[in-house]
Amino acid sequence: MNSELDPALDLPTHVLIVLREAGDGLSEYQLIQWLKARHCTHIPRLELSDKLVLFRTHFLLFNALYLLRDRLWEARSDHLEIAPLCIRLLPWQAGQAAVAERDELRTYYLDLSHLRDTDERDVERLLTSFWTRMQGGEEKRAALELFELNDDQPLDLARIKRRYRQLVSEHHPDRGGNGGRLQSINLAMEILQRYYR
Repeated sequence: MNSELDPALDLPTHVLIVLREAGDGLSEYQLIQWLKARHCTHIPRLELSDKLVLFRTHFLLFNALYLLRDRLWEARSDHLEIAPLCIRLLPWQAGQAAVAERDELRTYYLDLSHLRDTDERDVERLLTSFWTRMQGGEEKRAALELFELNDDQPLDLARIKRRYRQLVSEHHPDRGGNGGRLQSINLAMEILQRYYR
């Protein structure tokens, strides 16, 4: 990583600079860390373990990503692929799919009232809604992914419980872990117990 980012430049420009340096792309978390390391003044310098800080950081970043994607499309210079696990620049090509007329995520993140009006209770509801959707048919797969049990080894409740105890030990707040992560682990265990009795 190079020197500090110029505070006179906006967040979409900071993101573009970092993505050009990163080459193959970055996850959302990695991009946030690169921006913080370069002293980007447009995102909170607070710990992401606080749910409201996490939401606001995520929102600001995705707002910048959608603004940047629009700019790049208009300039026909690059295509920005936006996904939490891989944010990367791709070459622009004539005939490439344009920005969708009605992209729900783009609409959400470009409306700054969502950032301004979302409080801690709203973030809790968003997280609960996420887990509720994950339980609708995808719950077992999501829980297995969280427990990292997607291998070919035989799976039974005893193995799930061993993994659960390991994860609780790693992520318990008394040992420096994250309370939100521990809640996710507990919910995943409840889901898996319904499938493996």
